[in-house]
Amino acid sequence: MRRPLRAIAAAGLLAAGSIVAVALGGNASADTQICEQYGSTVIQNRYVVQNNRWGTTAQQCINVTSTGFEITTQQGSSPTNGAPVSYPSVFAGCHYTNCSPGTNLPIQVSQISSATSSINYRYVSGATYNASYDIWLDPTPKRDGVNQMEIMIWLNRQGPIQPIGSPVGTATIDGRSWEVWRGSNGSNNVISYLAPSAISSANLNLLAFINDTRNRGAITNSWYLTSIQAGFEPWQGGAGLGVTSFSANVNGGGSTTPPTTTPPTTTPPSNAACTVKYTPASVWNNGFTADVTITNRGSSTINGWNLTYHLPSGQQVTNAWNATVTQSGSAVSARNVSFNGSIAPGGTANFGYQGTLSGAYSSPTSFSLNGVACSRA
Repeated sequence: MRRPLRAIAAAGLLAAGSIVAVALGGNASADTQICEQYGSTVIQNRYVVQNNRWGTTAQQCINVTSTGFEITTQQGSSPTNGAPVSYPSVFAGCHYTNCSPGTNLPIQVSQISSATSSINYRYVSGATYNASYDIWLDPTPKRDGVNQMEIMIWLNRQGPIQPIGSPVGTATIDGRSWEVWRGSNGSNNVISYLAPSAISSANLNLLAFINDTRNRGAITNSWYLTSIQAGFEPWQGGAGLGVTSFSANVNGGGSTTPPTTTPPTTTPPSNAACTVKYTPASVWNNGFTADVTITNRGSSTINGWNLTYHLPSGQQVTNAWNATVTQSGSAVSARNVSFNGSIAPGGTANFGYQGTLSGAYSSPTSFSLNGVACSRA
């Protein structure tokens, strides 16, 4: 999974023997060769093409044309159970203070009336890579650093690689069925849409992907779209991969205020037995992610649920998925979203979240579902 970087290195850091020039922020009127680690150039006076080699010290070079780019040299490789070596890509918007000319991004999600993109890829055989979009969003109009939410659209996958996290279902967008994955790479949350077969040319309704991500509880309409990126994540090989054309358009004029929703009506089960399994999926020095599974042990269906509990001192929820999670002090309330409000007898509902951590990690110990105490699984 790409962790976006932008520490622009000096031209003197080019690998010895490099025979190409580096373009940083200029406009490519003729073919431009870039081998510098985070080198970039502008095309069509609208988009930025970046080399973005962040996962290896080996050389990567791209040839930038007036309409796209091609990977010409890819000397790096990475184990397929880890992160890729780079994300050479073209983008509109702002990426680590590098903003495309005339962009209207960042823009608040509630203000977007349409967001579309078209792309044509050129693929090669014998390499391990994905061809993917990165759509970045953040609670603030952020133009630098890591955004909190990454939407990936995998149009092609070659080799034994997979998106971050695990499958959580499917979505039908633009007349296609996508497998949806969800997880975190430790720096940001990720929702990935995986095409069942390779797509080399596409016209995408990106707002539909953003709306689906919002409907899963990962963002709200108050968040900001900061950039739209498309390119490749190579693990092994990749020379010859190319984006032959790219366009992206985001139009404002959406709702000036986020839509209001009525909280779901909660109906406690007649037999109010429930169990909760709380699993710390990942813990690091100043943060954590947790997965929560609610099981209905009663005899009738739960229609609408609200799980309440207290987090230990030093823990603060920052982002959640598959539930609307709010926190006041240590008290947490997790309500169902539109697609998972019913839990049949013996059935389960799952949600998760990411949080910040101060001090040693520990899990909450007691839970109540719709006001009734649950046991721990």
